[in-house]
Amino acid sequence: MSAGELHHLDYLNENELMEMDTFIHRIDSTEVIYQPRRKRAKLIGKYLMGDLLGEGSYGKVKEMLDSETLCRRAVKILKKKKLRRIPNGEANVKKEIQLLRRLQHKNVIQLVDVLYNEEKQKMYMVMEYCVCGMQEMLDSVPEKRFPVFQAHGYFCQLIDGLEYLHSQGIVHKDIKPGNLLLTTDGALKISDLGVAEALHPFAEDDTCRTSQGSPAFQPPEIANGLDTFSGFKVDIWSAGVTLYNITTSLYPFEGDNIYKLFENIGKGDYTIPEDCGPLLSDLLRGMLEYDPAQRFSIQNIRQHNWVRKKHPPAEPPVPIPANAESRDPWRSMTVVPYLEDLHGYREEDDDEFYDGEDEIIYTQDFTVPGQVEEEEQEEESVDYCPAVAKPVCVNGTEGGSLNSKAKTERRSSSSSNPSRKGVSTASKIRKLSACKQQ
Repeated sequence: MSAGELHHLDYLNENELMEMDTFIHRIDSTEVIYQPRRKRAKLIGKYLMGDLLGEGSYGKVKEMLDSETLCRRAVKILKKKKLRRIPNGEANVKKEIQLLRRLQHKNVIQLVDVLYNEEKQKMYMVMEYCVCGMQEMLDSVPEKRFPVFQAHGYFCQLIDGLEYLHSQGIVHKDIKPGNLLLTTDGALKISDLGVAEALHPFAEDDTCRTSQGSPAFQPPEIANGLDTFSGFKVDIWSAGVTLYNITTSLYPFEGDNIYKLFENIGKGDYTIPEDCGPLLSDLLRGMLEYDPAQRFSIQNIRQHNWVRKKHPPAEPPVPIPANAESRDPWRSMTVVPYLEDLHGYREEDDDEFYDGEDEIIYTQDFTVPGQVEEEEQEEESVDYCPAVAKPVCVNGTEGGSLNSKAKTERRSSSSSNPSRKGVSTASKIRKLSACKQQ
C-alpha cells in the first residue's frame, strides 16, 4: 500500500473506540456461574482413582485408594509416548522401578505396585502416600526457609535415608527439596530415583561417570566436567546445598544461566550468612568442601556437634500448607466423592461406568518387599512356576472382558448383599473416617 493510500484511510477516533464492542468483556465475579462436574468413579485394578496431586516432566501424580486395605496411595501415571520424547525417559523409569523394588526404609519412598495397560500404553507406579513436598512447604511461607529445629529434624532423616541408599550401593544424584516428600506424621521420604545409579556389587569404590541432577545442586567436580567422580560425595554435596537452602532460603551458588552457574560452582567461592552461627557454618563448610577427598562423609556428619545438638523450637514450625486447588487445610482424601459415586450409582449408569478407557489392566505379580501372599506360599510349597502377567478387570476379578448384562447382575447382587467384601457403603465410609486421619 502506497503512502498516498495510507493518507486517505479513515481511523476511528477515541470516542468511537470506547463505544465499540470489543472482544474482551469485563464482568463481575458474582455473575460467574460455576457448576461442579460430577465426580465419576474410575477403578484401576483394585485401586480407586482420586484427584490430581501434581504433575512433573514424566507424568501426572494422582491420589488412590486401595479398595482392599483402604490405604491412601499415590500413583504416578506414565505414558510411553511421552517417555519417548524425554531423553533416557524409558530407561530412567525402568531403572527407578528396579531400584525401588529392592529398597525398604522409613526414609525412602516405597513402591507398592506396578500396573500396565498395554492397549493405552500406560504405566501406573503405585507408591505410598505423602501429603506434601518439602519445596511446596518452603514456597508457602514468606521466609522460604524452616526454623532451625525443624530443618534439623528433616536433615537428620535425610542423612538416615541417604546412608541406607549408600549401604545398598545406590547413588541418588539428585538430592534437593523438590525430591523430598513428607507424610502426615512428619516423616521425610527420599523420592525420584530416576537418575540414580546402582553401583556394581563388586565395584572397588563409588566411582561414577554420568550425572543428570539439578544444576544448582551439582558439585565442582561435575561443574568442571571431570570424567569420573565419587558418587557418594556428590550426594553429600547436594545434601549440603539442601541444608544451606532450607536454613537460609538462599543457594550457595547462583548464576544468570547454567553456564554462569557452573562457572561459579567450579570456582568454589561462596559465603555463609552470619545468622547460621558457628556450628551450622562449620557443618556447611565441611559438606561443601571443594575437594571431594576432604569433603565430609556421612560418619563425619553424624558426629558433628550441630547434628548431635538438641535445638529448641525458638520459632513456630512451618505447617503443611493447604491444598493449592481445593484450599483444604487438612488435605482430606480426594477419593471420597468418587467412592460415593461408585456405591451410589444408578443402574442406567452401569454401562457408562464400565466403559472407561482403562478397563483391563495387566499387573505383574508384585507385592511390597517382605510381604508374601498366602496363596503364593501354598503354590511354592507344591511346585515352582515363574510369575506370569495376569489380566485384571476393573472390578478386581480375573479373566477377560464381560458383557454388560453380567456386569449389571454382578453389581446388583453386590449392592443387595452387604456381607460381600468391600461392597457396603456404610461400612466403607466408617472405615474411611479412620483412614482420613492417616
